[in-house]
Amino acid sequence: MNKIVNILKIIFGVLGAILFVRILNAGDDAIEADAAMQSSVLNPFMWVSYIILAVTILIVLFFSIKEIFTGNVKKTLLSLGSFVLIIVISYAVSSGVETPMRDGEVLSESGSRWVSAGLTMFYILAALAIIAMLLSSVRKILTR
Repeated sequence: MNKIVNILKIIFGVLGAILFVRILNAGDDAIEADAAMQSSVLNPFMWVSYIILAVTILIVLFFSIKEIFTGNVKKTLLSLGSFVLIIVISYAVSSGVETPMRDGEVLSESGSRWVSAGLTMFYILAALAIIAMLLSSVRKILTR
């Protein structure tokens, strides 16, 4: 499996380098001026990126699901439940207001509330991560 992954990394790396050199050779001004050149030079580069992203997502999903069923299910469900609880708390404390956007559209009250909940969830998770790092450091200092 490791050999296959290494071969794929080499293939995608060389292909990406070749496509990158094509973009550099075409030049910024020529690419911006000609729509046909944009599609012929940039589209293959974008497709390689999409393929790499899709392969990465599939591999992450495969191994995540595999570890869920082969690992400690109780610990996994506890972690997932904690994450869902943080989402619920963030949504509960958030408020939403219809907000006009730059392009003339209006962000709905519900959309605004979800944005606020996402920011609140980020702050909660960041605070928990900082607290966990501090506690880990203090524990290491005290056990030495």
